[in-house]
Amino acid sequence: MTSRRMLKAAEAIREVVASAILTEIRDPRVKDVTVIGVEVTPDMREATVSISVMGDEAQKQLSLRGLQNSAGFLQSKIANRIDTRYTPRLQFELNRGMENAMVVGELLGKIRREQQGDSPAAIDEHDGEVTPADGDPPAADSGVTESS
Repeated sequence: MTSRRMLKAAEAIREVVASAILTEIRDPRVKDVTVIGVEVTPDMREATVSISVMGDEAQKQLSLRGLQNSAGFLQSKIANRIDTRYTPRLQFELNRGMENAMVVGELLGKIRREQQGDSPAAIDEHDGEVTPADGDPPAADSGVTESS
């Protein structure tokens, strides 16, 4: 199968799975799930569905198990939509890209705070504003935002 057809098949699988998760799966374990992408093997026998789940680790594992239990149902939906010799067997994996991005952002914020804390700060007696001890005005915002 050409790479172009594989991409089209992967996108069709992503659409079917995302739609079914949103509107048809009634498993209470499957909630706050976003389908990030799908990779199919060249022979179309297997497809790995990358998902993101909002919530703690327990909720993520619960949603993952619920989706694995719903794989047969989702495969039947795919078989109705895609005309191929084989209906791919679905596997689900957690995509931790957003989590990793948040961790990196928090680490960068912590580093920035530590660097700003290296020089002793003095409180300006006139307006209560904190300025570095060397008398220079505080550094301009670097544009990096912190998430709390």
